[in-house]
Amino acid sequence: MHIGVIGAGQLGATLAGWCAQSGHDVAVTSRHPEQLADLAGRLGDHVTAMPVADAAAYADAVLFAPTWESAHEAIDLTAGNLAGKVVIDATNPPEATPDGRSGLEQLMEWAPDAFWAKAFNTLPTGVLSRRRGHDPLLAEFVCTDRPAARLTAARLIKDLGFAPYYAGGAENARLTETGGPLQLAECDVIDAKDILAQALSL
Repeated sequence: MHIGVIGAGQLGATLAGWCAQSGHDVAVTSRHPEQLADLAGRLGDHVTAMPVADAAAYADAVLFAPTWESAHEAIDLTAGNLAGKVVIDATNPPEATPDGRSGLEQLMEWAPDAFWAKAFNTLPTGVLSRRRGHDPLLAEFVCTDRPAARLTAARLIKDLGFAPYYAGGAENARLTETGGPLQLAECDVIDAKDILAQALSL
């Protein structure tokens, strides 16, 4: 697949590198794509730096990993090119929204024509790096209302060396975000069912 990675911080850069290692062609981007040439060079021949709108247009699927504070601007910079694309949201709002909605639901409001899913937001890159590809596989929780987004997220999660575990629709993304019971939950896939059930009971 062609993967666009919006946000070139530690998580975005790490996921971009793993996607390239897994055989995907990757476009990395941020508010300052001209500063990403060195990063793209370090990550290999399958990685190219592009402006945000170009990366979104290029991508079959997008990994969305800017800071929460710049998330709205990042969506605006895509110039509508997220429409019809699977977008995997790895952001975490600093706290729950006043109305109890998840950050994913807020992003869905800002870009309603994209097919949004939530994943890769519960654990720091150090944990992901340590557990990547090692049995028992680390569970990576996925929240989405879109079947196509669920399938694409599951494929990428498997490609990157983790085990996808569906945690429900967009409203359940709040369980995985800041302050939620699945935030920082490092669990093997065999334990994911029980841990999710416990989170849903709180």
